Amino acid sequence: MLRVKGMPAVGFGLWKLAKEDCAECVYQAIAAGYRHLDSASDYGNEAEVGEGIARALADGLCQREELWVTSKLWNTYHAPEHVRPALLKTLADLRLDYLDLYLIHFPIAQPFVPFEKRYPPGWLLEPDATQPRMELAAVPLYQTWQAMEALVEEGLVKQIGVCNYNSGLLHDLHSYARIKPAMLQIESHPYLTQERLIQLAQQYDMGVTAFSPLGALSYLELEMAGAQESVLQQEVVQAAAARVGRTPAQVVLRWGIQRGTAIIPKTSRPERLRENLALFDFSLNDDEMAAISALNQNRRFNDPGAFCAAAFNRFHPIYD
Repeated sequence: MLRVKGMPAVGFGLWKLAKEDCAECVYQAIAAGYRHLDSASDYGNEAEVGEGIARALADGLCQREELWVTSKLWNTYHAPEHVRPALLKTLADLRLDYLDLYLIHFPIAQPFVPFEKRYPPGWLLEPDATQPRMELAAVPLYQTWQAMEALVEEGLVKQIGVCNYNSGLLHDLHSYARIKPAMLQIESHPYLTQERLIQLAQQYDMGVTAFSPLGALSYLELEMAGAQESVLQQEVVQAAAARVGRTPAQVVLRWGIQRGTAIIPKTSRPERLRENLALFDFSLNDDEMAAISALNQNRRFNDPGAFCAAAFNRFHPIYD
């Protein structure tokens, strides 16, 4: 399989996978050939992910060394003294001795919430308060990064990186990082191509992982997108799908990997698991790649500047 900075270019995204389905979905994904799993403590299903991984390893579907497992440090664990315990909690849930990649989930520091009080802690410090509100903590990102570097030196993680950073934060990170970030994970799809940010990351020798590679489909159930915003209905996508004899979703996913990013589509349907992985025996021509890229609207579905104000009573943009 094609790789991005050593990581399989197509991964299985675990965001929004229901706990009751998660272990079986992970097992079936590994059985279907996935060797890259994208997890996070905030997804609230890492114990179930670990169950699926353990069963797959026990059944001999693959060896641990063949799997690439990514997870992410949540906002409430940014203080240096909380970074290692947060990782150890993730490792215990996943039933693993190390991670292949550990990412800072958001460049947002929030007050610490003890594991025994609430896990995962989410965005609200006191969700049962009369007027619950997202709160912030005064933790500089460089301190969090230094604690991440210590995890590499201890052998608990192989590589470290960041999610949802903009270009200014990438420049800043590279000015102080002793261990350079290996990966940038960002929202990217034909309606949000992020070409300059991707070029900058690659200039810094970082790989790029695109989450929500199909755009609006990831956000319909959250009421953060409308069905009319589906990129799969675009004429250029439909025409390319007809030419190569594949589904519109496969065309959009192929566009993602063909432009040099890794992608982490999510599905709980076995047939879609196989479909999303079957991207390496066809390609899009230059005109198709350009036409799909030209669909860009800078349409961001996962934007703290929008959802934090709406859901957590705090306006907190990070991209503007």
